[in-house]
Amino acid sequence: MLDYDKEAEVYDASRGGEARAAAAADAVLGLLPERATALLDLACGTGIVTRRLAAGRPAARVTGADLAPGMARMAAARLPGRVVIADSRRLPFPDAAFDAVTSVWLLHLVDDPADARAVVAECARVLRPGGVYVTTVDKAAAHDVGSDIDAVLAGRPRRHPRDAALAVEAYAAAHGLRPSGRARFVGAGQGRSPRDTIADLRRGWFTGLPPGDPRAEHFAHRLAALPDQERPRPDPHFTLCAFRREPGRPAPG
Repeated sequence: MLDYDKEAEVYDASRGGEARAAAAADAVLGLLPERATALLDLACGTGIVTRRLAAGRPAARVTGADLAPGMARMAAARLPGRVVIADSRRLPFPDAAFDAVTSVWLLHLVDDPADARAVVAECARVLRPGGVYVTTVDKAAAHDVGSDIDAVLAGRPRRHPRDAALAVEAYAAAHGLRPSGRARFVGAGQGRSPRDTIADLRRGWFTGLPPGDPRAEHFAHRLAALPDQERPRPDPHFTLCAFRREPGRPAPG
């Protein structure tokens, strides 16, 4: 996993910047209750999306939370006094504190399914009855855009997706959350080029092959033979799922 403290300074520039943040925030806002007055953006990172959520709901109090101090510092510069350092599995907020909770690009990072369940359970706990939890799902699949890069990598060993939509829906249901909508948005600036893909492959990203595995070099050799080594292929389309906490029913413990 990335060291997000070290990545903080370059994270936005390497992840589509403001264009991607705008697309993500617009899609999230479309799934949130219109009258929400308290929003939590969990794993807010640098706050680039959180700031847009706050701008889109000017009457609401928007709080950002992230475990990495480096990320939280950058987010706090964008939203002074509204960002806390927190573990998403053990949130420092009381029950029913928020009308909406969002987690954009979080669950795919969780290694242990028990931890993923704990994250969703905490999101349900801090939601008020009628509140909505919005999260990205199936992030890895979003990067399969049918390009020549995908054709080369089709036979690679894959990790089990930590944020599979069906799994997330089951976690949500176990804690009193019911599906309430879906949306998609473009990951602007995140289309992969062959050269960038080779570098990521050698880091052990998006595959079940550890760095240095000879099979990774086999795929790297094939990627190096593709034309237009610097040209990004089409951008991914990310998926958001929304879940509503049913009014009148407490979230199961």
